[in-house]
Amino acid sequence: MVSKMFRTRSIAAGIAVLALGLAACSSGDSGDDASAASGDGGGDLISVGFSQVGAESGWRAANTKSIQDAITEDAGFKLSFSDAQQKQENQIQAIRSYIAQGVDYIAFSPVVESGWDSVLEEAKDAGIPVILTDRAVDSEDTSLYVTFIGSDFVEEGKRIGEWVSENLGTEPINVVELQGTTGSAPAIDRKTGFEDAIAGNDNISVIASETGNFTRAEGKTVMEGFLQAYPDIDVVYAHNDDMGLGAIEAIKAAGKVPGQDIKVVTIDGVKDGMTALAAGEISYIVECNPLLGPDLADIIKTLDEGGTVEPRIVTKDEAFDQAGAQAVLADRQY
Repeated sequence: MVSKMFRTRSIAAGIAVLALGLAACSSGDSGDDASAASGDGGGDLISVGFSQVGAESGWRAANTKSIQDAITEDAGFKLSFSDAQQKQENQIQAIRSYIAQGVDYIAFSPVVESGWDSVLEEAKDAGIPVILTDRAVDSEDTSLYVTFIGSDFVEEGKRIGEWVSENLGTEPINVVELQGTTGSAPAIDRKTGFEDAIAGNDNISVIASETGNFTRAEGKTVMEGFLQAYPDIDVVYAHNDDMGLGAIEAIKAAGKVPGQDIKVVTIDGVKDGMTALAAGEISYIVECNPLLGPDLADIIKTLDEGGTVEPRIVTKDEAFDQAGAQAVLADRQY
């Protein structure tokens, strides 16, 4: 059972963790020291340290807002928030700072999958439950975190691959892939899911695949290179909307028409992506719901009251074609 007993610590462990936290804080600036140092909890408030990947996309901005809107003092929480600026070392530093502060819970969305065991062991030794949001870690020791809440990235890639196979005819199809950040869970899983879905279709070939780091600017730059190197591109598969939108800019600059000359398929479903889908510039989007804040708040409250939660909580995601996007765009929350 997970409860407030997690927060009972020995003096020796507290001193050791404080030393680690001070050492980490002296090693450099994580980019958000003020907010990272602000949370200590007080009274009956549940103190939560949250380390975000960064602000690389519209999806991430919506995710951050959802967390900050849900984990509030009015709801019974004291939030310490840090932006890792897409650097794992910044997240590790922030987590160690939260341990040193003695927060009640730590939640974070890992920049990459690997390299977390040591700092998560420190949190476990300090008796602080850890909750993974949006992205997973590849540790074999699942006792290092209580639960992981987020989308099924493999299924997202699979749904994109199935749509391409079923909707783009029987002629040869040349696909270029804009991958997410190398080593991140969504980049790995969305690639795997897509490849699994098209494995039985010999007409589809992925002729190039390169990371665009989930950003619109890098998506555009990589797509410009693809257009120069490959004259016969039929489909762009982007691991998120922002890279797809960057690719659209490059396609237009090359004198081609997105959605006609080159199909664009993406994952996320943020407002800008859905707008492009409604206009016909994107052909298909599989949603990845960023609004995890209320669920995270519910999980923490459940644990704090001595309840239990499932070790893996999968969020529900929709998929949209042009007509579907036009139908929901006006009421889209993100």
